[in-house]
Amino acid sequence: MDDSIRIENRGDFAVWAIEAAKQIVGQHGFELARAARDGSDEDLRLAGNALGQAITDALVEVYDGLIDDPAD
Repeated sequence: MDDSIRIENRGDFAVWAIEAAKQIVGQHGFELARAARDGSDEDLRLAGNALGQAITDALVEVYDGLIDDPAD
């Protein structure tokens, strides 16, 4: 998530969440599907972990942005 956005209400958060999910699935979803179809258990584990980490990173990033005081 390289671009900064301003989340001021629930609608802004929903838009961010949708866009973040599309980006994450676009980057990691194919690898997970490929690993499920053609890969080993280890490939599937690694792809699943990468997808989970991307989701976690996005959520922590928005949380950090919500608790940061703009006056700082």
